[in-house]
Amino acid sequence: MIAQLSPADFNAWRDGLDADAPAPVVLDVREPWELQTASVTEDGFTLLRIPMREVPARVEQLKEQFGADQPVACLCHHGMRSLQVANFLAQSGFTDVVNLHGGIDAWSKQRDTAVPMY
Repeated sequence: MIAQLSPADFNAWRDGLDADAPAPVVLDVREPWELQTASVTEDGFTLLRIPMREVPARVEQLKEQFGADQPVACLCHHGMRSLQVANFLAQSGFTDVVNLHGGIDAWSKQRDTAVPMY
């Protein structure tokens, strides 16, 4: 079961991670045109943008780059695609994966109103 994390609770989740752990990754799985419309800004996390359709082909690269124990929060528009990716990552051996429930839409409402809604 993938944990559902609201953007409002993101800082508490991030700050509650092991102090020795690297900064978490926010994996934005939206399409390039969506990223041009609205995007988050790195703030105590590493932002990685990979469209959902490319994640399966790049999962081994992600493991090599970050490690399977890297905390990852998946993000999309409303939280459905990112939930699928979070499940895929967990099935692929990632051990600390959450889904940002409500996606960038909720991020804009709860965390950063400067992020445009679409």
